[in-house]
Amino acid sequence: MKAVSGARTAGTEREPGLHELPAFYALRPGLWRDYVTLLHPPYTLWHLSYVVLGAALSPTVRYDRLGATLLAFFLAVGIGAHALDELAGRPLRTHIPDRALRVLAVLSLAGAASLGIMGAAFASIWLAAFVAFGVFIVPAYNLEWFRGRFHSDFWFALAWGSFPFLTAYWASAERLAPAAAAGAVTCFALSLAQRVLSRRVRSIRRDVEALAGTVTYADGRREAISKKLALAADERALLLLAFSAVAFSVSVLLFRV
Repeated sequence: MKAVSGARTAGTEREPGLHELPAFYALRPGLWRDYVTLLHPPYTLWHLSYVVLGAALSPTVRYDRLGATLLAFFLAVGIGAHALDELAGRPLRTHIPDRALRVLAVLSLAGAASLGIMGAAFASIWLAAFVAFGVFIVPAYNLEWFRGRFHSDFWFALAWGSFPFLTAYWASAERLAPAAAAGAVTCFALSLAQRVLSRRVRSIRRDVEALAGTVTYADGRREAISKKLALAADERALLLLAFSAVAFSVSVLLFRV
């Protein structure tokens, strides 16, 4: 299989449509569509499902704290982290002004931190430690502080997988138990799987102009390699994993009702 990037090679046609969209969930650029794309809808829902799962697996489900934690992570991850990511390198190619992205990032992180501080004041002072980590890791990861030391697979899985789960668990239980450790490892592994798959599809969509070659099967069948073929399985897997994470967390929560 041969990847072709940069200048077009002789006899290679650019595949229409695919190169125009930086992500499989991206809408056409412009107006409100840019802001929807900025949210990375399937990934945001996926990571918010860890919040639901953390609360649902705690000994006592406190729905008011779950609601506040969901809102805080939607602000911090769904809006703040993604606004900073777009500001840093325009990976989604939106037309949102830099100033608007900065305002979105600052206001959303401030809102998330405020909710966390209120939780520390009225529920558990230890929530302040979770708030401090969240306020640090969002810009450290997305803006690649410290020469990108925190922009790695490990920190992605920890920050967007284990951290939401453990925060929600602690917010309801005010302590950690073996179930919390097992759940955190599960969310870590799922987020790592997301990172591995999404890195590949991002690279093909954003950096590769065309794929050329042929697959020959044992029975003699031949199939032409294309960007569409290379992306299909991984993007379908990402959608199915996102759906499964959301459905599973909701089912566990409903079981506790």
